[in-house]
Amino acid sequence: MASIFTSCKEDFLDVTPTDRLTDAAIIGDSVLFEAFVVNRYLGVRQANKEADGNMPGFGRGWEYALWSSLTDESIYRSDDETWLIQRGQLSPENTGIAGSLWGRSYRSIREVNYALANIDKVEMSQSHKDLLIAELKFIRAFRYHDLIRNYGGVVLIGDRVAELGEDFTEPALFERASIAESMDYAVQQLNEAAEGLPLEHSGNWEKGRATKGAALALKSRLLLYAASPLYSAGTWEAAADAAQDVMDMDMYRLHPDYANLFVAEEGNSDEIIFARYYNLNSRHTALEIANGPNGYDGWGGNTPLQNLVDVYMLDNGKTIEDPTSGYDPQNPYANRDPRFYATILYNGAEYRGRPVETFVPGGKDSKDGPSSWNTSQTGYYLRKFMDDTNPIQNPWNIAGRQPWIYFRYAEILLNYAEARNEAAGPDASVYEAINTIRSRPGVNMPDVPTGLSQAEMREAIRRERQVELAFEEHRFYDVRRWKIADITENAPAYGVEITKNGDTFIYDRKVALEGRRFEEKHYWLPIPRAEIQASGGKLEQNPGY
Repeated sequence: MASIFTSCKEDFLDVTPTDRLTDAAIIGDSVLFEAFVVNRYLGVRQANKEADGNMPGFGRGWEYALWSSLTDESIYRSDDETWLIQRGQLSPENTGIAGSLWGRSYRSIREVNYALANIDKVEMSQSHKDLLIAELKFIRAFRYHDLIRNYGGVVLIGDRVAELGEDFTEPALFERASIAESMDYAVQQLNEAAEGLPLEHSGNWEKGRATKGAALALKSRLLLYAASPLYSAGTWEAAADAAQDVMDMDMYRLHPDYANLFVAEEGNSDEIIFARYYNLNSRHTALEIANGPNGYDGWGGNTPLQNLVDVYMLDNGKTIEDPTSGYDPQNPYANRDPRFYATILYNGAEYRGRPVETFVPGGKDSKDGPSSWNTSQTGYYLRKFMDDTNPIQNPWNIAGRQPWIYFRYAEILLNYAEARNEAAGPDASVYEAINTIRSRPGVNMPDVPTGLSQAEMREAIRRERQVELAFEEHRFYDVRRWKIADITENAPAYGVEITKNGDTFIYDRKVALEGRRFEEKHYWLPIPRAEIQASGGKLEQNPGY
């Protein structure tokens, strides 16, 4: 009876799973194999509220708390593990919303290595294999870029495909390379990828896959980072040349309508170099309800800080601190850079048929309005990315189709301007790059003043990045690579309290989030404690943690 039971048990357990594909199936079918490659542009959901139930892409992108809410751009109304980072309470045991970057990146790198190790077994033309190999190298480089910019020098796996049951005690598996070595590896991967990637893909169904421009854009960003003070692992000349390579492709142009660039679900713009696209069958967070004012039944998610509002110039090109600018503290939102109006909802802004009311008493979008628990703590709401054709109430199955842009041409121009200015000072090409952005139709800001010193141009470029790229996951990394986060991230998180008194408003600055703090160790994220423990203590933690 025992032998019969054992035999039945073995037969019962010997079942081929129907909810997953075997290695043999993937390698034996060229269509399945290519689908496996394409799905490497995505990643598994590892933390709460990541990608609203859909698989995350390369960055956090359209999740509830944007990366901006870890910076002086915004705070997230409902916390969602962002406040501990704003308050400098990061630890290896508690990494907040930043905790999944290490694990997701290395999982993806292993999956890429698996595909590269097996592609020669797949029946398809060599030219198509070469294309997929180039895509896989781009994806691998992007994952390393995400590791480097968050943790510094990382473990370089090479082409290794780790398997369960292997001996994981060898030190090389956990030895972190230097920042320079890590950068060199990722850049080399991008050089090889760029050689094999097309200038563009032929059909809409291929949108969102890497191109030569995407590889060169990522290279431009990495080399800009490498030359920056935090990294000190490259030269400004190399960073300028990398940005120039993208410009020389002569394929990309600034979009004629700054605000519209971020809402067109088709993403048909010559400014977009690489993006993730969505459709009705695969949507992201419904941005309008997640970030809209409470008086519109929105949840007031990522609310802009006064710190950011104050950066926007007057439309005459002068700062609000300049006594000749014409700035009126009693009418603070008049005559500002048009990108301010495309980015931030403020008291009095026209939105969906009525002015926004963040004043008290009685403002519909203040704590006196409906759903007071969704009221902005800063006195502002997010405007950028919001599509007015989407409903705020009951947006399900309708909203959530805006593209998330990883690289766009404005970033490349700013990369060039910064790198060239640092390498050679503010020559004519630096002025041309930054003024091209400022003069685009719909923005039409005056050119930056002539005769600037290198230091003055540096500040102008940094301000331009802050305004042009607001909420696009740049500020967090910019202030760190410039090594000014000890200033910007230690400044209080300011908002505004607006009191209505008859027909006038009184504007009072307030602290919107108490306890904001940044220490030297926070220039890098901590590697999660679980990863250190999994290495048997061999993986080196970042200093200070």
